This record gives sequence, C-alpha cells and structure tokens, in this order.
Amino acid sequence: MKLLYAMLLLPVIHLFIFQYIPMYGVIIAFKDFNIAQGIWGSPWNRFEHFVTLFNDFIFIRALRNTLIISGLKLLFGFPAPILFALLLNEMKWLRFKKLTQSVSFLPHFMSWVVVASMLIEVVSPERGVVNYIITLFGGDPVHFLASKLYFIPLIIISDIWKEVGWASIIYIASIVSISPDLYEAGEMDGANRFQKAWYITIPSIMPVIIIMFILRISHILNGGFDQVLNLYNPLVYEVGDIIDTYVYRVGLVQFKFDYSAAVGLFKNVVGVILLVVTNQIVRRHSEHGVW
Repeated sequence: MKLLYAMLLLPVIHLFIFQYIPMYGVIIAFKDFNIAQGIWGSPWNRFEHFVTLFNDFIFIRALRNTLIISGLKLLFGFPAPILFALLLNEMKWLRFKKLTQSVSFLPHFMSWVVVASMLIEVVSPERGVVNYIITLFGGDPVHFLASKLYFIPLIIISDIWKEVGWASIIYIASIVSISPDLYEAGEMDGANRFQKAWYITIPSIMPVIIIMFILRISHILNGGFDQVLNLYNPLVYEVGDIIDTYVYRVGLVQFKFDYSAAVGLFKNVVGVILLVVTNQIVRRHSEHGVW
C-alpha cells in the first residue's frame, strides 16, 4: 500500500504545481492588468470585464457557436463510440475484430494539425477527391471549408472519425466484464443478437454511459480549440468562431490578458455548475453518478 501511495505522489505533485498553483492568475479577470505593475499591483476593475463580456456581440456569437457545435458533438459524437463498441462486440472473427479496433485507435494519436491538413486536401475544390467525384457527376466544385453550410458538419464528422475508436475503449472494457452467463440465459430464452445487445449489454454498461455523459456535459463549452483553429477562416467566423478561439484572439493576439481571463473563468464556472446540476439530476432518478 505504501508503494502505491508513493507511485501516486509524483502525479499529485505535478497536478498541484501545474494545475493548482497557476490558478492564482485568475485574479487578473477582476483587474485592469498591467504587466509593469504585476498581478497584485494592477488596480481592481469592479467586474468591468464581465460587463463588457455580455455586451460584446462577438462573444455572444462565439458562445452561440460553441453551444451549437458542442451540442451536435454530444448528439452525434457521444453515441458513436457506444455503437462502435457494440458492433465490435458482435464481431465473431477475432483477428479482424482486433485489427479493426487497432486501426480505429490510430487517428486519436494524430494531432489536429495533421488531421486538418488531410481534411483540407480531401475537400479541396481544386484537387480534393470529394470535389473530383462531384465534378465527375456534372456538379460544380464546392469550397466546403469556406461555406457556412458545410463547415459545422465537417467539424462533427472529422471529430467523430478521429475520436470514436479511442473513446470506445472504456465501453469495450465494460462489455468484456459482463458475465457470459447473462448471454447464455438470453439464448436459452430465445433472444437474438439484437435483443441480447438491447436487454443485456446496454443495461450492463449503463452506469459507465451515465458517468461519461455527465463528464461530457461539463465540457459543453469546449467546442474543440485545436480542431476549429486549424480548420476555420474569416469566411466562416459567423458559424465557426467558438469561445476558445475567441479567447485565443483576444488574449494572445490582442494581448488583453485580463479580459481573456474573465472569459476563461466564465467558461469554467459554467462547466462546474453543469457538472454539479447534471450529476444531481441523474442521482435523483438513478443510483449512478460521478459522486
């Protein structure tokens, strides 16, 4: 037991140094920060940044886009790894099953810089395979990444493609832990493969699904900074600009560190509130929850 605590010590120290100590910097969200005066020497601003925040049309637009993109990712992206895990579980050819699972993991380990570059080439209006097929059937090339109509669907599809395999690991592990006796009992009762998945597999992994859903809700204001930053452009700011990219432009491009800290604090507070509220709602209707 002492050895286990000793192994835990290093990650706890790392977490404390790099995650908790820097939290004092959130004070600049309540100050008119000046580098020369420092964090403590800068004057307090009486919540002026938060007032400006909710009067800023660009921030409101970024908030709306974040909710839309995150909501669609939740709607389509959250069930995808569950469905993928269920389909893998139904595969009888073991070697093909392992190959499929291994290949599905690979996109997760590629950075969004690489994935975005691949996607840009695939949908390019001049040399992309998608537009080649469109023109082959007599259509006109479409600039997908510069279109407000197609940008969000591309964001959702590329996110699912990249993360579905990795996200399915926890569900696959939960399915493997289900007792084979339950499936044998289902077969004796005449259940087919779909019925066994619906009445045995899904209810058995429901606690894991609920916990993952609660954690996903708490990140509803995370629209995917790396992904959007590498794919969007000024032509699609109206539908593609999210809170994270807005903070990036305001904080690191315009050097408004105090204002960007206020935006980040707002996002994190909303995330904590959603986590607590969602967990309490789930706990009232079931015995499962994060705590």
